[in-house]
Amino acid sequence: MNRVAWIASAALVVAGADVAAQPTFGNPSPTAGKETSQKAHAAADVAAYKPVEYVNKGKQGPALVVIPGEVKSMNATFTQKFGPTNIADYAELELSQANFPVLERSNLGPLVNEIALAYNLGDPDKARQTMQIGKLKTTKWIVKFDILKAEQISQVQQGFDGRAIGGLLSILGGGRRGGDAAGQVAGSVQTQEATGVWLVGMRYKIMDATTTEQVAQGYSEEKMEVGATGTSVMGVSQSAKGGVGLDTMVQRLIQRSVWEIDSKYK
Repeated sequence: MNRVAWIASAALVVAGADVAAQPTFGNPSPTAGKETSQKAHAAADVAAYKPVEYVNKGKQGPALVVIPGEVKSMNATFTQKFGPTNIADYAELELSQANFPVLERSNLGPLVNEIALAYNLGDPDKARQTMQIGKLKTTKWIVKFDILKAEQISQVQQGFDGRAIGGLLSILGGGRRGGDAAGQVAGSVQTQEATGVWLVGMRYKIMDATTTEQVAQGYSEEKMEVGATGTSVMGVSQSAKGGVGLDTMVQRLIQRSVWEIDSKYK
């Protein structure tokens, strides 16, 4: 092999390696690598998206369309953040990963509203008329996901304030330096801890694309915990706050529902 050919081959190998390598990104945070950063990353890793190994992924499911469901919870925190469209987006992603051919709503345009109306009303004539258009002819199922419950069911707080004990130590110390010092240290201790738990419930419905009749349905709930702690001693403080967010809760409920659909109804 001559020198030019060797250089060309080497360049192709390097280029191939660059293409195959996943992108990496730096962290410009001034706390990167420090203890607070490590703890925050460890908590985030627990809540990060994790793909599900669907048991029947090797078998292709029926072609389907996901229509926006309903958010029946009256909780303002949830309804301000989530609508039926957000939930349907997550559902399309997970159903595709479970090897269901999904005709995405973005490809249907305004027709999505007509489809949703026909199946929510259970109108088979309107459904048959709508499903004769283009790619919709091959659709077997219409699927929707509803949020039936989203509420904070409990909240517990506790803490410790060392000022009373600090004052007592100073009195018992009789004004001596040691007693005053112990009183100041004890009085500086402040701890707080708070935990809140949410309960979110999701229902899925599978409807026959031709008849609008219900093929199957299921329901599942997940608990979401949000907590915060804080400690301060002699001016040195430490605090942490975190938990699974509403986005993650909806994703996990969708994954649980799709796992059930994949394992039971393919």
